[in-house]
Amino acid sequence: MNRQGWSYSTVCRMLVVGALLQGCAHAPPPAPAPAVGITPLTQRQRAFLDTLEQRTFAFFWERSDTLTGLTPDRWPSPSYSSIAAVGFALTAYPIGVERGYVSRADAAERVLRTLRFFWLAPQGSGPTDVSGNHGFFYHFLDMRRGYRYGSVELSTIDTALLIGGALFCQSYFTAPDDREVAIRSYAESLYARVDWHWAQADYPLISHGWTPESGFINYDWSGYNEAMLVYLLALGSPTHAVERDAWDTWTAPYRWGRHYGTLEHVGFGPMFGHQYTHLWIDFRGIQDQYMQSRGIDYFENSRRQTYAQRAYAVANPGEWVGYGADAWGLTSSDGPGDLPLTIRGRPRAFFGYAARGTSFTEVRDDGTLAPTAVAGSVPFAPEITIPTLIAMRERYGDHLFGPYGFLDAFNPTLAVEAPVTLGRVSPGEGWFDTDYVGIDQGPIVAMLENYRSELVWRVMQRNPHVLQALRRAGFSGGWLARPVVMR
Repeated sequence: MNRQGWSYSTVCRMLVVGALLQGCAHAPPPAPAPAVGITPLTQRQRAFLDTLEQRTFAFFWERSDTLTGLTPDRWPSPSYSSIAAVGFALTAYPIGVERGYVSRADAAERVLRTLRFFWLAPQGSGPTDVSGNHGFFYHFLDMRRGYRYGSVELSTIDTALLIGGALFCQSYFTAPDDREVAIRSYAESLYARVDWHWAQADYPLISHGWTPESGFINYDWSGYNEAMLVYLLALGSPTHAVERDAWDTWTAPYRWGRHYGTLEHVGFGPMFGHQYTHLWIDFRGIQDQYMQSRGIDYFENSRRQTYAQRAYAVANPGEWVGYGADAWGLTSSDGPGDLPLTIRGRPRAFFGYAARGTSFTEVRDDGTLAPTAVAGSVPFAPEITIPTLIAMRERYGDHLFGPYGFLDAFNPTLAVEAPVTLGRVSPGEGWFDTDYVGIDQGPIVAMLENYRSELVWRVMQRNPHVLQALRRAGFSGGWLARPVVMR
């Protein structure tokens, strides 16, 4: 991690997007794992979730390239492809089948083309005309050929997000026909090719990434964040599995504390760090050694962070306009630009794309809220997230909600004309993004479906690599203790 606590991968993304656009007390004993998907919904809430999930799915289905499967980082602004967004697209396609948005045959064909493209994409140590190296892929790829975009890094976390989607498809498409057999084979081959040992430049930790110009980046994944998925996939690898000491070393710097009166939990400011791995893995009732010592599980940890984000917005120490019980959510997202302004007589500093967050570890806030921070947390706390999402849509209407659901971000404080680098200002109402961002769309569609049917979680519970990974990391209890049912 860098000195601010945000990942190097996020910092790189901030730079590239800007260039394109211009020791505490133990917690109480654990409660039973919360039930998901059974909270009674009103007809209005059900209709809203239907609309939001279908529109968000459409982003991936309509905007991903039909021949290569490359998903744009954002739309409608001109964009490169984000390999993480491709992983979220792969996760969305089976959801579309189950919801009746697309046929199984069409979804399987899209998945097959995507996996085959990535398997055949050139790998090598050169700086150009390649898509990856040692099984990893570059953070961003050009949309035409799928080659490295600019000078971006070979990204371990973004590769992990891509593989997460591939493994979900591997366990979902189980039919014996040639197309689904090929899907399973390509997913296995892509995963097996990733050389996690090579990425352990500072053993046993895994590096954030590598570039052919400078070698390994001088940052390793250490401490709680989105990289839980990196280490689990590395532990579960059928060919290059890392040792258990990688997991123990990664968890060692965890910070345990309390934020705005909420229950104690492991801290990390941006909400995406509490969501990404949960897209694919159901952490309810299963614990590693660290969580056993704290008496909770990672699902409960994310629930507490969700409440902490809301409590922070209610307290609103920065006196940002619009914050409250039904307006909150800080994560990595777009922003109006790096703008020092004076608004209502008060100096304000706004950011462009940035990892916003709030925790006892650090707060980074410029009044910009991201609906994905709320929607990606629906399974953790539906009682506060669903009303907040509905309030956001009703309060801001077409400024914030469009053909692919929620636009990426908005800022009610910036309601005066300003030289923003992205989006637009509606005088008197605030700044509103005009782009959808793939890595923020992904948690919305996946976590809404996990809340409604537990689809992704159920499917991934029978993936042998996931089971191997969790057990090698020391997880036990809950559904891990049940026999695997192949269905």
